[in-house]
Amino acid sequence: MKIAEIRKLKTDTLAAESTKLREEIVELRRRIHLGETTNIRQLRNKRKDLARILTVLSEQLTKETV
Repeated sequence: MKIAEIRKLKTDTLAAESTKLREEIVELRRRIHLGETTNIRQLRNKRKDLARILTVLSEQLTKETV
């Protein structure tokens, strides 16, 4: 997900998306540990997407409280 796309989303959508990504990351870690998948790059991309979403979410929450 691109940062421009993330910035267009609302706060509640970002919170839901971050929860969804966290669940996907847990599932990917489990699958990698069990040997069901070897695509580690997918895990890395999901973690980066989560970091982008959390960054934009904190920026939006800061703007709302100020």
